[in-house]
Amino acid sequence: MRKTLFRIPYTDLLPPSFVTPSSATSFQGGLDALHRFFAAPSPAHLPPSTIVLTGAGLSVASGLADYRGVKGTYKLNKTYRPIYFPEFVKNHEARKRYWARSFLGWPSLHNASPNPGHYAIRDLGNLGIVHNVITQNVDSFHPQAHPDLPTIELHGYLRSIVCTTCFSEFPRNEFQDELSRLNPKWAALLNEAIASGALTTEDSDERRFKGIKVNPDGDVDLPDAPYTTFRYPSCPRCLSDPPTQPDGHRHVVEIDSEGAWVPPSTAGILKPAVVMFGENINPSVKDASEVAIDNAGKLLILGTSLATYSAWRLAKRAHDRGMPIAIISIGGVRGEEDFFRHLDPTQKGESGVRVELSTDDLLPALVSELRKDASVLTPTPEAGPGNHNVFKDLLS
Repeated sequence: MRKTLFRIPYTDLLPPSFVTPSSATSFQGGLDALHRFFAAPSPAHLPPSTIVLTGAGLSVASGLADYRGVKGTYKLNKTYRPIYFPEFVKNHEARKRYWARSFLGWPSLHNASPNPGHYAIRDLGNLGIVHNVITQNVDSFHPQAHPDLPTIELHGYLRSIVCTTCFSEFPRNEFQDELSRLNPKWAALLNEAIASGALTTEDSDERRFKGIKVNPDGDVDLPDAPYTTFRYPSCPRCLSDPPTQPDGHRHVVEIDSEGAWVPPSTAGILKPAVVMFGENINPSVKDASEVAIDNAGKLLILGTSLATYSAWRLAKRAHDRGMPIAIISIGGVRGEEDFFRHLDPTQKGESGVRVELSTDDLLPALVSELRKDASVLTPTPEAGPGNHNVFKDLLS
């Protein structure tokens, strides 16, 4: 059993939310309140634009699980704990287990796609209402759905892997091919699981019936190919040119006969390009998210409990600046009472909104309403930068 190094915040359901305004308990009431929220001008000392902050609840309609919802991972699997960053970088066996499970789970994420909620955010950008998005999600659905609307990926992204030594990034789908090559038994199992439909069902009993035996802590029971035998490649750049250590000596990077990373290597460890538990957010990303908040006049929060401090602090920053806040999320939200307790109880949404409705239904309807109201439309923002990686070339 792994030793718990950090406490994961708010794994139990948060207290029930309170809806505001009181008329927003119905779909139409929530829609009307949000329309008023966007139609009202920002406070005089703030810019006219809106920034969006999203969480895992937004991607549920794409077939992905959330963490703290009624059917979230922490609710349905009380023993689930993610791997911690110090454990990942220090423990070869822990990395085997992580990459084995990731190998099986990657096709489901890779084949998933943005849902109507993501495309509604794109439309809000095209209408000139939303100028920036900050997401906690690592699924890359925002860049896919609205490449011309800038997105700050607060916790990184699973579409790439990164070297913990030289910090080079490589595409995750090409890394998956390398994992298949190094682990033929696992590749055969994955192909069988895909063919059986076991990776497309959320029913754990059906998964077991179809050959995917998931233990309570999320490990996959595979007698013929245990995760202790799983292999993963080293960073190709560190392998070809081992970097220098602070003491002036070169790092050791060794591989087996087929190219898998092996001890006593001291560098070239690849990890997902996400912020793991126990790992700090990149300072440039943290600064960019704060600047984005400071350059907006309103905040729209979608599909998140704000349980992680990195997200909650941004909502608090917005509140401290006097920015009106609207929250669309099912289930309680951390500290939400502080965001709305100051509101005039007679306000109808122009000063703040809290609704418990599905984003994939409500957001497209909101876009349709706002398109009819020329008073809320402003010029469309410029496109943000793109991204590409080069793992394949370095392995050829």
